[in-house]
Amino acid sequence: MKLLRRFAVPLAALALSTALAGCVSSVLDPNVKASQPIPARLVSQMTAKQMKPSDPIVVRIFKEESELEIWKRDRSGRYARLKSYPMCRWSGQLGPKKRNGDRQAPEGFYQVNVRMLNPASQYYLSFDLGFPNKLEKALGYSGDSLMVHGACSSSGCYAMTDDGVSEIYAVVREALRGGQTSFQVQAFPFRMTPQNMARHRDDPNMPFWKNLKEGYDILEVKRRPPVVSACGGRYVFDAQFANGEPADPLAACPPMTSAPDPDLIARRDADARAMEAAAVSGSLISAHAYTDGGMHPSFRELLQKNGAKNLAKKTSRTNVPISRPDAVLLMGQSGQEN
Repeated sequence: MKLLRRFAVPLAALALSTALAGCVSSVLDPNVKASQPIPARLVSQMTAKQMKPSDPIVVRIFKEESELEIWKRDRSGRYARLKSYPMCRWSGQLGPKKRNGDRQAPEGFYQVNVRMLNPASQYYLSFDLGFPNKLEKALGYSGDSLMVHGACSSSGCYAMTDDGVSEIYAVVREALRGGQTSFQVQAFPFRMTPQNMARHRDDPNMPFWKNLKEGYDILEVKRRPPVVSACGGRYVFDAQFANGEPADPLAACPPMTSAPDPDLIARRDADARAMEAAAVSGSLISAHAYTDGGMHPSFRELLQKNGAKNLAKKTSRTNVPISRPDAVLLMGQSGQEN
């Protein structure tokens, strides 16, 4: 999945003349793929929700549910969920990506600008998440070219099928054309409900996931993306610092001038109580140890019914093979609830 070359992609001219290897294909004109309009039905949904194609967006990704959401700012200035997309394939386990070659799809907070869009991807269309971000670099994490792209193949990326990424790409493009300089991508292991947090409470990644949940809650409660900083080896959200942004993500956090938000405190406390209640109820489904990533139930059903070759034809215009289909089918034998 590596790009052998990183593109700078002007919004006004997406055509590329250089043939590249890696995530690049010459099967279709990149300009044709990357300039497809947002489908009329989705524009109608925007209009019904008092949104315009040019309004800013936030993207959320959930591994366990194998879904990608697009949230968009409406006329009120608040963000609302526009649409959820089923994810065909992600790889690795729940938890952050730490080293190159571990097949882990990343978890964290990322900013994507126009230069990170790739209209000539081997996987139809794609955009780079920007892994590792500033915090991840400071922690020594390694890897590059972690994408949201088409087809149904992953070795650290989020594969949305060619049709899925085509629509996502169009929404992203129009938001950037509308003046949003970059959009936030929030990648989570699962929807961070009290029940899911309780189900995974014994996972060694739980301290990291509790940190992610602080940012998750801001969009849920305040209906806007959080301002993301990093200090003390963790993400810090919506913080104002006496002497400006901290320079070292691993150094202790400098004094803050911002006060805790009462709505977020109330949400945190309520979820903590609900998490404790769920943990002692005895009704939680056991957490799953992934063989190698996952797939949305709708695609998994097709894989079981029709086989990997037929699913590849359905999800990719160039028949990109499904990555490790046997690992996906093993999920049903190990208790995973899709």
